Amino acid sequence: MLADLTAGAVEDAEARASERPLAVVEAAALAYAPARDALAALAPSDRVKIIAEVKRASPSRGDLADIPDPALQARLYEQGGASTISVLTEGRRFKGSLADLEAVKASVSLPVLRKDFIATEYQVLEARAAGADLVLLIVAALDQDVLARLHALTLELGMTPLVETHSAEEVDRAADLGARLVGVNARDLSTFQLDKDLFGRLAERIPADAIKIAESAVLVPADVAHYRAAGADVVLVGEALVTNDPLATLAAFLEAGT
Repeated sequence: MLADLTAGAVEDAEARASERPLAVVEAAALAYAPARDALAALAPSDRVKIIAEVKRASPSRGDLADIPDPALQARLYEQGGASTISVLTEGRRFKGSLADLEAVKASVSLPVLRKDFIATEYQVLEARAAGADLVLLIVAALDQDVLARLHALTLELGMTPLVETHSAEEVDRAADLGARLVGVNARDLSTFQLDKDLFGRLAERIPADAIKIAESAVLVPADVAHYRAAGADVVLVGEALVTNDPLATLAAFLEAGT
């Protein structure tokens, strides 16, 4: 599944590159205003912080929410106390787009994460050109040389890489990069099976100077409390916020993470 999603995302990026060449995207990326400081926004505190996600669909659950106005959804997240906004930009299975990211970026003052299956320099550059402040890099989808190259490019462009892991070996690979934002996804992207206890097993392996992010399987306040007790500085929440009242849900999740 992960290989298919990544291949599809790269194919779609290549199609965009035929319309908007690399040199044009690079110029736009370099001309964009400096990225917002995600490390400061997500820095550990006495309560959990939340990355709130604009997410219409997923391969595991199908359609989740229509979200005709992603900017409005993001403003509700900011109003509700989220620290960062994540925008799914993958179009085939998640029904997102870079236009969603651009709309969100223009409507909030929080850092904005491009969440996609990124495997090429073009995708990193177009993320910055669209206003992304953070870029998701999935360790399982990339060999170490490519991961290191994309991680370095993300930093060079002033963005923050969120390095996503799903095993001890992947956490070690993230540590080798010097990653400052390390996520543990409870969902195995090869099988889409969930393991809510995986974060707790891997948390101590994450370097002490990195911000620890728990991803997936966050549906009720008890899930936030579970991750917080296991050492999460941040939780990333998508489905629960698009299928429920986002303000009430954020309030309950933030309370659970104290």
